[in-house]
Amino acid sequence: MKRRVAILISGRGSNMTALVEAAKAEDFPAEIAVVISNKPGAAGLARAQAAGVETLVIESKPFGKDRAAFEAELQSALDDRRIEFICLGGFMRLFTAEFVRGWHGRMLNIHPSLLPSFRGLDPHGQALRAGVKISGATVHFVVAETDAGPIVMQGAVAVRDDDTAETLAARVLDIEHRIYPDALRLVAGGGTRLDGDICKTSANASPDDSLISPSVI
Repeated sequence: MKRRVAILISGRGSNMTALVEAAKAEDFPAEIAVVISNKPGAAGLARAQAAGVETLVIESKPFGKDRAAFEAELQSALDDRRIEFICLGGFMRLFTAEFVRGWHGRMLNIHPSLLPSFRGLDPHGQALRAGVKISGATVHFVVAETDAGPIVMQGAVAVRDDDTAETLAARVLDIEHRIYPDALRLVAGGGTRLDGDICKTSANASPDDSLISPSVI
């Protein structure tokens, strides 16, 4: 039986779209049961509706700083739909530690850097200012500390000398769309286990498990 997943968004929902498309496969171990936005104008809502996925708006603004009250309404919606896993796709609201604990090992996020490097805002700018030669994206379990949960999967791209934050972001976004569905497949299919702060998987390393940048010929 496919595991029931909710995707939480606040904006365009590009990673949401990648997850929805992947979940259409017969052998995918999860179904996207609902897309929930905390912003009524989020462009991703129309994308989800076009794909035949239920959408729901739980607007966060009226709750102000009362995160617990917002989360109570969100949890009720998740319970009503028998949701087993949450995927965050550009969801721009922080959760309380209590809510995160309740979803321990069942809530995923994607961050556009190779964590634990470049947490928080402007990861591409951080990467360029640090002069790294490789950057990428990370799917991780959500914990109370921002961008700090056990890492499920990572994908990398070479950083070019002429990159801007925008050009680097575009290439990393392609990687995000590739690894998020694969990470959900692993988690929903029982291919991961948490060993303290480490996520171990049943998947093999990439056949070509080296990425060297710059390449000297």
